[in-house]
Amino acid sequence: MRETKKKIYLLSDTFHKGVINLPVIRINFFRVDIDFSNYDALIFSSKNAVLSINSFDERWKEIPCFCIGAGTAKVVEELGGKVAYVSKNSYGNKFAVEIANLLLDKKVLFLRAKRVLSSLEDILKSLHVKITSKVVYETTCKENAEHSIDENAIIIFTSPSTIECFFKQYNWKKSYQAVCIGDVTAKHLPQDISLHVSHKQSIMECIKLAQSLEVK
Repeated sequence: MRETKKKIYLLSDTFHKGVINLPVIRINFFRVDIDFSNYDALIFSSKNAVLSINSFDERWKEIPCFCIGAGTAKVVEELGGKVAYVSKNSYGNKFAVEIANLLLDKKVLFLRAKRVLSSLEDILKSLHVKITSKVVYETTCKENAEHSIDENAIIIFTSPSTIECFFKQYNWKKSYQAVCIGDVTAKHLPQDISLHVSHKQSIMECIKLAQSLEVK
């Protein structure tokens, strides 16, 4: 019996061996004026926020950073920032509860996307944390699809935004399988889609999961 070739599509422009990059989103950085002397702690929920602020102001590196996810913390460290805390949980609402007591005596700045799905800021305010936020980037859909997708594809969704932008450009086929980076992302897929959720919220774990799947 002829074996069906497995093709794994990663909805990102970040190169990884064994997958086909299929970027469907674009990240736009915003330049904003921030007086970092007013803050004792920074919150990053995405590496894109770190990359954005670093592109126009490096004073953020002097302030302890509270990071959602090992990937975000890694970028902070690589750029010379100070990682004060890395989340035990990768979901914004739970992360807020996790760090609230650590931030009670601090003035906190949340550097975030234009559109956020969690209530992190509101939860911290309700727990008496002095927090403000600045929008430093936005996610938009790429207008033109860069690749066609083969039958029996395994498609890795890395965020709800990649789901939204994917379905603006492609039709889902029954032979496809979806791998999602977490439960929040998975909830944004149509219910009739065959999906698998990574136990750890990292692209590498998603790729390992995709490679372990049998094609239909």
